[in-house]
Amino acid sequence: MTDLDLVTLRERLLAERADALARGRALRGEVAEIVEASRDSNADDEHDPDGATIAFERAQVDALARSAAARVEEVDAALARVDDGTYGTCASCGQEIPGARLEARPTARTCVRCAATA
Repeated sequence: MTDLDLVTLRERLLAERADALARGRALRGEVAEIVEASRDSNADDEHDPDGATIAFERAQVDALARSAAARVEEVDAALARVDDGTYGTCASCGQEIPGARLEARPTARTCVRCAATA
């Protein structure tokens, strides 16, 4: 990769990281709002046939927040590989990861062949 490609890649990864952080913050805020809204309620949503339970809703939003946090970790790992010069090298077989795969999945650690066998 050229230095220009690495600069563009780093900018893309940093933008993805910022997006995932913002998503995570918003989702954690949503969980807090769900909890706060149900705090003083004596509604028995567990047996309400017309709606999802508060627990289900909170768990669903919490899972999305954890997914956003995992995305930040993936991006941080990719940035570390850029910094140490191993970005674009398959962690399994050591071969170069094709550019098309990195374009589609900039945080990819493995080539398609190794990913398919994992």
